[in-house]
Amino acid sequence: MALAHNLGFPHIEGDLELRARHWQMQKDAGIELLSLGNTAWGDHALATGDQPFAVNWEHLFEEVEQAKALGHTVKPVLIGPLTYLWLGKTHGGDCDKLELLDRLLPVYDQALNRLAALGVEWVQIDEPILAQALPQDWKNAYERVYNILQRAPLKKLIATYSGGLDGNLGLAANLPVDGLHIDLVQAPEQYPTILDRLPTYKVLSLGLIDGADAAPCDRQTTLNLLRDAHERLGERLWLAPSCSLLRSPVELAVQKCQQVAALAAELQQNRIAA
Repeated sequence: MALAHNLGFPHIEGDLELRARHWQMQKDAGIELLSLGNTAWGDHALATGDQPFAVNWEHLFEEVEQAKALGHTVKPVLIGPLTYLWLGKTHGGDCDKLELLDRLLPVYDQALNRLAALGVEWVQIDEPILAQALPQDWKNAYERVYNILQRAPLKKLIATYSGGLDGNLGLAANLPVDGLHIDLVQAPEQYPTILDRLPTYKVLSLGLIDGADAAPCDRQTTLNLLRDAHERLGERLWLAPSCSLLRSPVELAVQKCQQVAALAAELQQNRIAA
């Protein structure tokens, strides 16, 4: 059966009771791998000069411990290091953001190893800038970054959204990670190419439910695509909304989770019937 997950859910800061309620909402909606964390970043300042990076993920580690104590299977979400640099603001003049990478990567390595020590099997790393046209030096940085981060003993899903991979498709497909999420709502044309390019050991997560629109998907067209994907991928097929539901109203986020789970269940029923 295809695994139903989501890329992000409306986030509650501070209140454990409300957070626990949101986790249970995801589970009750049929989501098997719950997303944890708040990745609504994009207006952050970057450390410059010799200043060390101090990315605060303590709240995420606490959430992992709390959710696991309640019996949930979780997938923490981190913003990818290259997206973090690309979106970050520098102060005191222009600088080459890639020059900051070697000081940022140890922070990520420590975070991933700490999550592994907490018993996390999968982590989601959001790299939405892979859906943009990138300079060649940024493309070159991707393979180096993930060759370093792959040392942490947990599985990594790279999440891309808000468009297709286009000229970055081969790059994204071959990063040394364990899975890739693609947006098939905004870029359905990338589906056949990514299937051909994806290494046979990787999970492929298909974003077939529009995470930004209340309208349901075309059920029959979507199921036809899923049958084809399952024939090719088997248990390596995951299903999700096209993008994070972090900024969605809770009611809509629950609805989208239910739609994902319903597709996974119907795919399984059709397989049994066949």
